[in-house]
Amino acid sequence: MSAPTRQIVRPAGAGHETLYVLLLCLLILGVAAGVVSLHRDTQETHSLASHQLDARRDLTAAEQGIYADLRVTLDEIRLLATEQQPPVTPQQLGDEGFAPFSQDASSVSRGGHAWQMVEQSYVGLSQTPNVAGSFLMRIDSDNQPDIWINRSASIAP
Repeated sequence: MSAPTRQIVRPAGAGHETLYVLLLCLLILGVAAGVVSLHRDTQETHSLASHQLDARRDLTAAEQGIYADLRVTLDEIRLLATEQQPPVTPQQLGDEGFAPFSQDASSVSRGGHAWQMVEQSYVGLSQTPNVAGSFLMRIDSDNQPDIWINRSASIAP
């Protein structure tokens, strides 16, 4: 019989594996930072004229909602105008449920505007100017309407 042999097996060290994982993480972060820096959009700043407002920052929440509704409803106004001969009235738009012309809870909370048509423009006179000002949307033949706001409390129809 042979004498028993004893062999010592040392545990594998985790130092090399940890180093490789750390290097891989640094490589991934470096590549991600490079991709982000290459695809970054340049932020262009445009100066506004003294009579213009930035719809994102200078309007109240109620005014932003009315402004967005007017922009969306413009497409429907143009579509309805091609289908019928007389101009589309605010009453028609309200009857079909188009905001901000319809009289519902959201229109009341946004200032309770009374809409009327003046030539090729839609005028919304605010019942509560401290919530939202009065609006004027001028529609021309081009794609972009002119939307004006007046926050003055003394507006005559």
